Amino acid sequence: MIMALSRQPLSTKTSNLLSYGSDFLHGEANFHKFPSFQCKTDRSLKSTFLVDQKNHQFRSVITMAKNKTFKKMIGNVSDELNEIASENLDSAPARRRVRSAFTEVQQQLDHILFKDSPAGIRTEEWFERNSKGLQIFCKSWLPKSDYQMKGIVYFCHGYGDTCTFFFEGIARAIAGSGYGVYAVDHPGFGLSEGLHGYISSFDDLVDNVIERFNIIKERPEAKGLPRFLLGQSMGGAVAIKAHLKQPTAWDGVVLVAPMCKIKDDMKPSPACATVLTLLSNVLPKAKLVPEKDLAESMFRDPIKKKMAVYNVISYSGRMRLKTAVELLNATQVIESQVDKVSSPLLVLHGAEDKVTDPLISKFLYEKASCKDKTLKLYPEGYHCILEGEPDERILTVLKDIVSWLDSHSPLVK
Repeated sequence: MIMALSRQPLSTKTSNLLSYGSDFLHGEANFHKFPSFQCKTDRSLKSTFLVDQKNHQFRSVITMAKNKTFKKMIGNVSDELNEIASENLDSAPARRRVRSAFTEVQQQLDHILFKDSPAGIRTEEWFERNSKGLQIFCKSWLPKSDYQMKGIVYFCHGYGDTCTFFFEGIARAIAGSGYGVYAVDHPGFGLSEGLHGYISSFDDLVDNVIERFNIIKERPEAKGLPRFLLGQSMGGAVAIKAHLKQPTAWDGVVLVAPMCKIKDDMKPSPACATVLTLLSNVLPKAKLVPEKDLAESMFRDPIKKKMAVYNVISYSGRMRLKTAVELLNATQVIESQVDKVSSPLLVLHGAEDKVTDPLISKFLYEKASCKDKTLKLYPEGYHCILEGEPDERILTVLKDIVSWLDSHSPLVK
């Protein structure tokens, strides 16, 4: 039975894992004594820090040892495709080549999101240059041309994801229910420009979403329709901050396993936070955060878990140091402002999620100032409740999202 809460107060037992990044709080770093020390990162990057004792400044000399990124072999595909998948994905052109090579393979996977995809969905892909000068990948999924749309859903993807692959099936399902769906890849992720997996500023991600979606809202097919923001995992944090910057811009916000707070005993001490910030300023792009395979924690269905490897352009390496610090800071800001969440709100979370803690969704639900709010916890559910659960559960979550949208769209009769 799904536990659904609507407009009811909850106790505030707060605990959370920083989505895809909590392990950096437990990482160990061994430094040599000044005047110089070495920090060993991954196999593709070796960095030496030199201390200028006169000016007390750090200088870094970075030597790239290899360009090749070695990945696990993908079963049931050719050696040629495996070779393509092992390409270094730091640049957007490389990610675009790999995605193009794997598109047909992905669509043939035996996953309910692909098998039950509704017919007649109209899709469009394009690139737009944002105010920072980066090419941003955008995509839309619209119902059949003779269908009167009920509203528009704007999607913000998570850290280890893109707006392609699994979301392709999710978007088609929502579009098949009468909603237009628009999504963008964040800078540095998916098919958008930027160093892979690198977040120099979390606010830049938020501002990019606002910028792109403000433009999309003026497209002829979207103009004047009800607008809903959908954020998943880290994308939930992006969606919350976008709402906080534009409190009246949305008719509703839907959050799936959102990253919005770190539990107290997981937060670094002020001294540790200072060191992390200093290191992130010295070598922001270094992959210093311990790597952990999260597939076990994200996908409950073992068959779907094996399909995660086909998400070939998702970022799955060690977290870059500046990225980790930005995610930490973002959750702290959101935690301090969660009471300002005023939009109609739907929060969905797997009750056994070990990546983002469902207790934090309860915290968000309780503290949000909006009166129109609903929390649904799915028993036994893991992090990826829209992609990695048994078929029946995935269909239930999709139905819950569409039902909530229908109840908040004035165009639904």
